[in-house]
Parts: sequence; C-alpha cells; structure tokens
Amino acid sequence: MIGTRGVPATFGGFETAVEEVGRRLVDRGHAVTVYCRARHAAAGHARPAANYLGMRLVYLPALRLGALEPLSHTALSVAHATTGARPDAAFVFSPANAPFVPVLRQRGIPTSVHVDGLEWKRERWVGAARRYYRWAEERSVRSADALIADSQGVVDYYLSEFSIPTELISYGTRLLHDPPATRLAELGLTPHGYHLAVASFVPENHVDVILDGYRRSSAALPLVVVGSAPSSGAHARRITAMAEDPRVRLLGALADQDQLDQLYAHSVSYLHGHSVGGTNPSLLRAMGARTAAIAWDVRFNRDVLGVYGAYFRDAATLAVLIEDAELNPHHTQEVSEALQRRAAALYNWGHVTDGYEDLAQRLVSGYSTRGMSPGRTAHSTVNDTAGSRPARGTL
Repeated sequence: MIGTRGVPATFGGFETAVEEVGRRLVDRGHAVTVYCRARHAAAGHARPAANYLGMRLVYLPALRLGALEPLSHTALSVAHATTGARPDAAFVFSPANAPFVPVLRQRGIPTSVHVDGLEWKRERWVGAARRYYRWAEERSVRSADALIADSQGVVDYYLSEFSIPTELISYGTRLLHDPPATRLAELGLTPHGYHLAVASFVPENHVDVILDGYRRSSAALPLVVVGSAPSSGAHARRITAMAEDPRVRLLGALADQDQLDQLYAHSVSYLHGHSVGGTNPSLLRAMGARTAAIAWDVRFNRDVLGVYGAYFRDAATLAVLIEDAELNPHHTQEVSEALQRRAAALYNWGHVTDGYEDLAQRLVSGYSTRGMSPGRTAHSTVNDTAGSRPARGTL
C-alpha cells in the first residue's frame, strides 16, 4: 500500500482505510506492506515499529517541498517496492501518484489507483497544480490496471469523462454504542449540550458558511469546531474572526481519538460543509457515532446520508436547520438512530476489505482496464474552474 502517510492512522481517510483494510487482510492470511513517511523523532524517542497490527511498515523520507512532498515519498516507495521481493499486487492511493504507476507495472506488479474525489476542484489548487491533477486523472486511467472510487458520484464521473469502469469500494466506520462521556468535562462540555463541526479550514469545506449560519441562528447550545488551517491566509483569518461569537468554541486540531469519538457521539448535530471529494470519513464517523448530520448539499453527501440527512447551501438555510435540531429533540434522535443503522448496513469495514481482497485476486489473475479508455471524452462538460474467498497472496 503506497501513497499515504502510513499507519498508525492519525490523519485522513486514506490512512484510516489502509489501517482498517490492512489489518483485516492480515487476519485473512495475507502479507501486507505499508509504506510510511519517516518520522523525524526527537532524540530519546522510541524507534518506529517495524510491524503494526500484523502489517509490515517501511519508513522512507519525504523531501520538504510543500505540495511536492507526497510525490517525493511515493517515488522512493515505488523504488523500494520494485527493487526487493516482488509483491503480488499494489494499491496506490491518490491519482496524483499516477506518474509512478508505470514503474510498478514494468516490474510486473499489477496496480490499482484509488482516485479519491475530484481533487482538481479544490479551491487551493490553481494554475499549474490544477492542470496537474486534471492530467493525473487521465494518466491514472491509462496506466493503472484498475481504479477504485469510494462513491457512486466518482464512479459516474470516470465513466462519463473517460468511458472506463471503476471499482466502487467505499469506506467503513466504527459503530459507537453507549460510549462514555468522561472526556467532555475537560473541554467544559456536557453530553448533548453542543453542536459539532470537524474540518480543515479550506474554502471547499465551508467552515465560514457554517459559522455564519450558526451565528444567524437562535441556537442556545454552543458550536464546537475541531480543525485548523493548513496554512495561514485570508480564509483562515476570516474563520478566526467569525469565531469571536461567545457561543463558538475553536478547539484547533485534536489528535486524541478517544476524546474526538466522545465529541462526535454526544453532540446534538454534526455540521458538515465538505463539498469536494467522495465519501467523507468525518461524515461516516458522525453516522457511526449515532449523530444527526446536517451536510452541504452535494451529491457525494446525499449518497452517504440518503433521506436521513438535512442539507444546506447557504447560511440562512443552515440557521433554520440548527434551530430545528434543538427544538425537535425527539426527531433529531430518530434521525441519529436511522443514520447509525445506515452506517452499519452500508459502511462496514469487513465489506470494504472484501472489495479490496476480491480486486487484488482479480488483478493477480490478469484483470486490467488498461487500454479500455480512449482518454477524456469529447462530450465532456467539465469546467476546469469548478464539484467464496480467493487464494492468499501478498500485497
């Protein structure tokens, strides 16, 4: 498994997927190698573990080159993977890493690329970076033996844009039943006494709209915001200024996963402004924690929440939905329970692992979509400025 920060998972959907799928593949008898970014531990810290939950971990450095840092790590990971014992199959995460897929294939390693969401639509990518992501999409289509998408919307996009089938393998989530609330007091909170938003402060996550909508509402309960900006800038300053409302609590990034679980599980509602990407792990986490979700109105979020979600695209609509969540607690509770049942049925890590295991076996048996696509279709209307078990192997 190549192209992520690695495990243990402390950040991001890809890392969580690698950990949850990898550990289950190990339990099923596979040998799994995960490439991790080397951690520059301070003197006296323990040496990084070579094994985690049965997965073999390979630590390699990454050049500190901003947006190019992940690519440098992938390049070293692919070089390492192609010079040692040949794995039976490789999963590469993110189409940005597509330039390195041919190297794996030249070594005879069948390779799948997890294409995630539509990365080029993120507002932080402009100019050459946006053009690169658009190019990398097509490069993934032409070089990989299979593509993985985590939502039907992304599957439909690749079929429309490139006339190529994509494996629909979503994420999973943990179900929290009667979780403790012992860590809330440390934050001055009580169970069912706040609303929650968890997001990086980037434009496409609409944290500013969430704050605006909340401030417009007559909500009696505070809004707790977990997250931070990847870099300083006007957008981050705008969010900080909007959070001066005394009802808003900015907690910053929160690494303590047990405490974060409790925040999800005991909030009245989870406010989700993500608009780009496929199935979002934060949204699934809220569902698994049995929390009502109010989400940005985009297909990816509707695919996840279905009829049990409440949706907004402006602050005024969000304000009404927040007020309704407080004024109708019995309905909010019913929605919460329905969303957890939906998570249990559709977003199960065991089923996700089935998908990866089945795809790996087909890749080893010769399955490939290379050559099926003529490239980006002429009818594309996308605007560049825009949203029985198989035999065991080694991965």
